[in-house]
Amino acid sequence: MLTFLGFAMIATFLVLIMMKKMSPIAALVLIPALFCVFAGKGAHLGDYVIDGVGKLAPTAAMLMFAIVYFGVMIDVGLFDPIVRGILRFCKADPVRVVVGTAVLAAIVSLDGDGSTTFMITVSAMYPLYKRLGLSLVVMTGVAATANGVMNTLPWGGPTARAATALKVDAADIFVPMIPALAVGLLFVFVLAYVLGVKERRRVGTLALPGQAAPEAAEAAEEQELVPAAPGTATAAAAVTSTSAEGSAGSTASGASAAGPGSAAPHGGGSDALPEGGFQGLDPHRPTLRPRLYWFNAGLTVALLTAMIMELLPIPVLFLLGAALALTVNFPHMPDQKARIAAHADNVLNVAGMVFAAAVFTGVLTGTGMVKHMADWLVGAIPEGMGPHMALVTGLLSLPLTYFMSNDGFYFGVLPVLAEAGAAHGVSSLEIARASLVGQALHMSSPLVPAVYVLVGMAKVEFGDHTRFTVKWAALTSLVVLLAGMLFGII
Repeated sequence: MLTFLGFAMIATFLVLIMMKKMSPIAALVLIPALFCVFAGKGAHLGDYVIDGVGKLAPTAAMLMFAIVYFGVMIDVGLFDPIVRGILRFCKADPVRVVVGTAVLAAIVSLDGDGSTTFMITVSAMYPLYKRLGLSLVVMTGVAATANGVMNTLPWGGPTARAATALKVDAADIFVPMIPALAVGLLFVFVLAYVLGVKERRRVGTLALPGQAAPEAAEAAEEQELVPAAPGTATAAAAVTSTSAEGSAGSTASGASAAGPGSAAPHGGGSDALPEGGFQGLDPHRPTLRPRLYWFNAGLTVALLTAMIMELLPIPVLFLLGAALALTVNFPHMPDQKARIAAHADNVLNVAGMVFAAAVFTGVLTGTGMVKHMADWLVGAIPEGMGPHMALVTGLLSLPLTYFMSNDGFYFGVLPVLAEAGAAHGVSSLEIARASLVGQALHMSSPLVPAVYVLVGMAKVEFGDHTRFTVKWAALTSLVVLLAGMLFGII
């Protein structure tokens, strides 16, 4: 009964948010509360919710102060050189823009924190997508999938959990998996290229002020340019063709656009643009602190190093880092308040979503639904599949890490799978490596707080993101699994 209710609750949640019948926060709270009553445990709902909130409170605190910290770092210009390099590569070609999104997300993912990756990626790429009229769902899908592959880094979380649960060395899990993960990341880049080609066909071949695009005029005649959202410049107004009309219009449309959470755009003609032709983050925003660049870079490196070395709990590190960054970069109280206010919207949205998700996870765990679902799935494995438990683990990691937290899967389900594999001569290391392949899909799970940072900053409905991303993320995970088998890693 609990197995059925668990699957029904998850299915109801996904259907309602993808059909946009409920907001994610409302669905995360009301649906599990209803199913808790159906399970006959409504009297314990309060205990389940408080327990869930208690477990996710450190995550909420970490995200709150991480948003403030990295928001300040974006404001003061720490990531501008990386952004300029990516945008210089992207120019105004939709293919390069989408591929650049994947590259930027993969590079920033090296810090092991999904919320950081999404904040920097969206802040850099959002203005360019809006200018060119590209699909923001493509941006969120590519960023989430690239980050999912990179989330397998030893300091990203899943690898450490698998190592702890099975009592093996994290390096023995991760290092042999590098070729398979590299294939998965390459597949994400190929996917980004394909999606970019589709976007190019939809909006045409464009050029921003200061750039030349020989095909622009011809493409504009064949393709109808799709306008951006109301209140922003349309794609047609934001681009310049090689025709006389396009050149004449470049000055009016050449102002830089600021990313989410940054200062307002600085008006100006094309002469204000860098050589690359477009600046994703306003180069004239008043929050820039070029004289403190190396201090901010050193502080960020020290923060990430302390996080990897686990010198202090991550929420404490980000709390201290945010306080120090605000104090040094904005010593005057009104400026500090302005920076906090600038990022308050993202903080409130993400923290609210995390605490709402605590209701969902609290009911799933407290009622025993998760355990019954996992036991049912493991019990459904045919006896003849015993020698192939690594493959089974890889396949099960897709749905289980999507519908469960990483803690629930790695500490609750993985040891059972490893024990079943050991009975048939399959090593724990193979099981542990196979358990990582579902991370590309996991990063778009409604139980992952960082995904709400992504969709919130990109102004994308969570249901739209889910509907677009799940199929590509699942395919990426299967590619990693297949590569692992071909290389003999799994």
